[in-house]
Amino acid sequence: MEQWIQYIANLGFPIVVSLYLLTRVETKLTALTDSIKELAQALTPYK
Repeated sequence: MEQWIQYIANLGFPIVVSLYLLTRVETKLTALTDSIKELAQALTPYK
């Protein structure tokens, strides 16, 4: 927790929030990409 406070003090609150949200979005985009690949494989026999 102390490290987060130092990041906020050094970088500023908006930058820390942006980095946090980018990290969260990246994991969700990876999951979405995997789901789309699975859907494409499931629909391949129907072409």
